Parts: sequence; C-alpha cells; structure tokens
Amino acid sequence: MPVGTQGTVKAVPQDTLESLGAEIILGNTYHLYLRPGHEPIRRMGGLHRFISWPRAILTDSGGFQVFSLSSLRKVTDDGVRFRSHLDGSSHFFTPEHSIDVQIALGSDICMAFDECTEYPATRDRAEESLRLTMAWARRSLDHFHAHRDEVPWRDQHENQTQSLFAIVQGGMHRDLRRQCAERLVEMDFDGYAIGGLSVGEPRYLTLEMIAEVLPL
Repeated sequence: MPVGTQGTVKAVPQDTLESLGAEIILGNTYHLYLRPGHEPIRRMGGLHRFISWPRAILTDSGGFQVFSLSSLRKVTDDGVRFRSHLDGSSHFFTPEHSIDVQIALGSDICMAFDECTEYPATRDRAEESLRLTMAWARRSLDHFHAHRDEVPWRDQHENQTQSLFAIVQGGMHRDLRRQCAERLVEMDFDGYAIGGLSVGEPRYLTLEMIAEVLPL
C-alpha cells in the first residue's frame, strides 16, 4: 500500500503505480484536512476524483499525526486540540470530526479515531490510551453508521459503500492488546488494524504483538 500522504505518491506517476499492481493507496486525513481541506475535495466528488485514482483508497484517522505533534496538542476525553504545523492555527479533532472528514474524502476504508501510544510506555499510560481508544472507537462507529450515506460518490456508486476499520492499541502489553482486540471485535467493525507500532519498539516485540492479536 503506497503512501500518498497528500493525495499523491511522491515522484511516482499513477500509471507506474497501476503497472506495479498497487491496488490501494493511503491518504492522510490530517494533512488533507489542513490542505486543501476536506470540503473542497467533497465538492469535487471525493479524493478518487480529485487525484484521478481509479482503485481503492484508505485514509487514516489523523490519530498518529496528532500523536506526532506532542508539543502542539492537548488530549481530553472529548478529543484532541492541536496546532497546525503549517501556520500554528488551532484545531479540534474528535472521533466524530475525524469520521466526517473521511466521509467527505470518500475513501474506501476509513479508520476509527484512536489515541496512539508511544514506546516505551508504562502500563498506566497504555491503560489510559486503551481507555480513550475504546471510547473513541464506539463514538467513531456510531457516527459512521449515522452519516455513511453522505459519501460524495454515493449517487454514482449505489452498490458501493465505505468501510470502517478499528485500531487495536495497548502498547507492548499482551493482555491489554488482547483485551482491546476482543472488545473491538464485539463492536463489529468492518475490519481491524494493529496500531501503535513502528514508534520505536524493537522488531521482535512488533512481531510478537501481531502474533498475539491477529488470530482473534
């Protein structure tokens, strides 16, 4: 899945991506929200039409980018207030707002808003991150079901729908990871991803976490 942060995979023409067999690219909700904005993209018919990409698109929730802006954000139960890395302007991301942006972008796969855990993280920190992730997952799912018909290409593709994937958190604590996965599966999302990896943990721990969670 090539990364097209702002709607394009840098330095790679789209016909090259297609010839290489890329079936899906990743768009970054945080960056597209800030520039050019999700509403202009909605008015143009969604991200597929905006970038002339005929295949699938996955958009992240914006949670990882907010995590990476540790000096520019404040996390509460309601959501995350952060300052733009572009101009310092203040923005507030909630689970509902993240879903609204992703619906406007019209991606095939949306991600539930989550609270990413850094590495290393104490058990108390991982438990707090898990608490927020679970609460935000439910809010993301409820809002998605209530507004999924607002996707910009709905009129042209009546038989096609967006999917919403949940993100498993829990740090490097196996029991928290398993607890998170089991509770998310009970919510019945369309799919599941393993979050909070590739933030500095040793490779063997990453593999162990995947082995622990994926069988669920």
